[in-house]
Amino acid sequence: MVKEEKTDQVIQPISNEWENDDFRMAKQRLLRVAERLDLGASIAEMLQRPKRSLVTILPVRMDNGTVKAFWGYRVHHNLSRGPGAGGLRYHTGVNLGSVAAMAMLMTWKSALMNLPFGGAHGGIRVDPKQLSEGELERLTRRYVSEMINFMGPDRDIIGPDLNTDEKTMAWVMDTFSVNQGYTVPSVVTGKPKSLGGSWGLNEATGYGVALCTVEAVKRLGIKADSPKVIIQGFGHVGSVVARILKEYNYKIVGLADSSGAVYNAKGIDLAVSIKGHDKSFDLGSHSQAQHINNEELLEQDCDILIPCAIPNQLHKNNADRLKCKLVVEGANAPVTPEADDILNKRGIQVVPDILANAAGLSIAYYEWVQGIIRLLWSEEETLNRLKPLVIRTCDQVFTLAEEQRLPLRDAALQIALQRVIEARALRGQYP
Repeated sequence: MVKEEKTDQVIQPISNEWENDDFRMAKQRLLRVAERLDLGASIAEMLQRPKRSLVTILPVRMDNGTVKAFWGYRVHHNLSRGPGAGGLRYHTGVNLGSVAAMAMLMTWKSALMNLPFGGAHGGIRVDPKQLSEGELERLTRRYVSEMINFMGPDRDIIGPDLNTDEKTMAWVMDTFSVNQGYTVPSVVTGKPKSLGGSWGLNEATGYGVALCTVEAVKRLGIKADSPKVIIQGFGHVGSVVARILKEYNYKIVGLADSSGAVYNAKGIDLAVSIKGHDKSFDLGSHSQAQHINNEELLEQDCDILIPCAIPNQLHKNNADRLKCKLVVEGANAPVTPEADDILNKRGIQVVPDILANAAGLSIAYYEWVQGIIRLLWSEEETLNRLKPLVIRTCDQVFTLAEEQRLPLRDAALQIALQRVIEARALRGQYP
């Protein structure tokens, strides 16, 4: 007699997972540019729907002996320019719409940076803080097992995202490789350096955000000897942005992390802040600045506001109260379409996420290449390749925006859209 497994399953679906705010905003921005370019209904429909999506149940044996099920997702948005590439996130808010929106964003990032990738993304609906390391490893390996027919260096390359890291990528790589019978390093990016991870990856996104900020200040004519900067999200990205902008003589006047926010119009001692942050420093206990909350920080006086935290931080209810001259999206989708309209009317430019934080994807591309040809570049070589790519792309976006009097987001998306459409047209229709 077969013994029945003891289970503790929570597998209730979310009603109408496609239609959430993330996916609606992604489609809204696409259709706005598609309409202006007069692409036609059929092309617009093709671009706003993913090529394929997979939703699966992931049963995992927990430490207490029960089997619990989780929802897993992977979406390929558009593969006209190459294999899919995108992150894997673990969060309770993961659903089909949010994953599809991120996959679409990755399509535009890859095309804008002229990388030979399409857009993909994935996730598991889980609170990783509630799982042990062993449970997380088993969950990750089960996810890869379910998605394995859609993965590979020539199909879909997975990278770290929210609540996943180089350890997660090592588990993904190992599970895929064991099933192939040989080591396949380029199935993931963001893996440990001892397994072929790229030097410079940890710095890349923040480095790119800082470069885009400096280029925007030059092109947009922000007059200040030492521009004042507020950074919301003083983590892996925000701390790098702060350090590099400080080297360019920018003045960091506001910082925020999950513990709170600090503001000092005369400038914050960044050396103390970064040193402390590396030691899990709590900004809430900072003694050199005014203590406020994250929402209040966004509305303080500055030249440049750089949200590096979570989506939808600038919205219709606070966009008219911002006191900055420029917004640079260090995070993905921190500005809603409604906020975009308000900021445009106020003359506040927004450097969009598909440009500002795309350097991380570019370094992922370098890691993918190095894994395929079994070559390792130094951190200096990697960043030296990255800098001209970011500056060149900034120049293309700023020039188009000036020539056609477009918001920077529309200019960036237009370039990306035209490259994706050209690739699809050149490949033709099969059958």
